[in-house]
Amino acid sequence: MSVSFGGKFLPTKLELIRIRRSLSVARNVHRILEDKRDVLINKLNEMIEKAEKARIELYTPLREAYSSLSRAYMSIGISTLDTVASTVPETIDVEIRLKTILGVKIPTIDARFTEPPLTYGFKDTNAYLDDAAQNFRKLIPRICEAAEIENTIFRLAEELKKTQRLLNALEHVVIPKYEEAIKFISMTLEEREREEFVKLKHIKRVLEKRKMEEVEKVELKV
Repeated sequence: MSVSFGGKFLPTKLELIRIRRSLSVARNVHRILEDKRDVLINKLNEMIEKAEKARIELYTPLREAYSSLSRAYMSIGISTLDTVASTVPETIDVEIRLKTILGVKIPTIDARFTEPPLTYGFKDTNAYLDDAAQNFRKLIPRICEAAEIENTIFRLAEELKKTQRLLNALEHVVIPKYEEAIKFISMTLEEREREEFVKLKHIKRVLEKRKMEEVEKVELKV
């Protein structure tokens, strides 16, 4: 940038042209960022509504799943349940990809699971354990979806903060400095033009006076 933000500007026509161009660019960027901010706010509101809906839809299934787990703990005991849990193989495959929303990279979570083989007998367990396992297995994709929405909200909010900081900097620092520089340089150039005009008039009067004196001398000789 050609402007020194310390308050010292080069009072030249070339500098004035550069600053005017920079001011035009800054104003265009400001308009673009304003549009981006508005879109971010709309998208955030949309995602917040989705998050609220996801929380409400998860509340009852989660309560039922934890209730089943609590009954399983009370009926077969903590040690037995932990032993059974340690024998169950991993059956959930979670894949994380990236998508872009308004220039912001958002992780997407895709959870797929397969029905696990039966690794425990019916003698030491009961239906409460089966209910708990089934309930939590069904909830995992929905929990991943809710987590994705929450993460999207967080990242969009961070982008909104950055956008607003840039807008504030342009609006309260950069653009006013450019306008101040343009005003200062324009006034300085105008003052110089007035001084030059006065000098030219003075020189013209001096030349005219000399010319008249020379004419008078010639007339006297004649």
